Amino acid sequence: MGLGGGQYRLPVPLWLLLTCLQQGTGLERISYVPQLSSPTLAGTLTQSTFTLEQPRGQFSRLNISDLDTIWLVVAHSNATQNFAAPQRVEDIPVSADFSQRGYYLTLMANRLLYPGNQPGNQLRVLRVGNDTRCSPKRRGCNHPLPGPGPYRVKFLVMSDRGPVAETEWSSETRLQQAKALQAVPGPQSAGTVVIIAILSVLLAVLFTALLALLIYTCHDTCRSAPISGPEQSTCVRRYNTHHVTDPPAVGAS
Repeated sequence: MGLGGGQYRLPVPLWLLLTCLQQGTGLERISYVPQLSSPTLAGTLTQSTFTLEQPRGQFSRLNISDLDTIWLVVAHSNATQNFAAPQRVEDIPVSADFSQRGYYLTLMANRLLYPGNQPGNQLRVLRVGNDTRCSPKRRGCNHPLPGPGPYRVKFLVMSDRGPVAETEWSSETRLQQAKALQAVPGPQSAGTVVIIAILSVLLAVLFTALLALLIYTCHDTCRSAPISGPEQSTCVRRYNTHHVTDPPAVGAS
C-alpha cells in the first residue's frame, strides 16, 4: 500500500484473515476424525447400530471447560453440508427430526468422560443407536438408526452461550443389511426340484403305510379284546349245548 497522512497500511496476512473468519463463526476446529471401533470387535456394525472409538484426549483446549457438553452429530452422508450448529440447547435436533433435517444430536457427554489416559485393560467405545427404550422426541435419545445409511458423524462442543468447537466429519458408514434368500440359478435349481419331488413322494408313501398299519392294528385289537368301562355293558357270546336238557321241575310226575 502507500503512505497517507503520516500513516501507512500493510497487507493483511492470509492467516490473520482466516483466523478472523474462524472467530466470526465462534467454532474451533479440532483436527480429529471419528473412527469406527476395531473390526475384530463383535457387533461393530449391525442393522441399526455402529460402534465408534471414544475421542479420548481430544477436548483438552483452553476454551473448553469441564461444564461444556460434547454431543455426537449423526447425519445422513448427503446432509452434512446442510448441518448448522444449534445456538441454544432448546434448538438441538432430536432423533424424531432425522427424516426431515437429515441430522440429530445424541450421546451427550463432557470431556471428563474422554480423558487422555486410557487403561490398557478397558475397552472404551460408543455405540450409536443402542437405546430402544428412549423416546425419539427426547433430547439426546440414542434411538436405533432407521436404515442402512450411509451415515457420517462428528463431535460438537457446546456451552451455555452456544457452540464452542467441532471435529471433522467421519468417513461414510454403512450398516449391515438383511440378505434375502435367493434360488440357486442354473442346473442346480432343476436338480433341487427333482430331489424335492422324490422326497415328497417317499414321504406320502411312508405316511400312507403308517396310516394303513394304524388302522389295521386298531381294527384287530377291537375284534380280539373289546374294552369296556365301568358303565359300559360287555357283550358275551352265548353257547347253546344241544345234548344237555334242562333239569325237570321239582314235583313233576
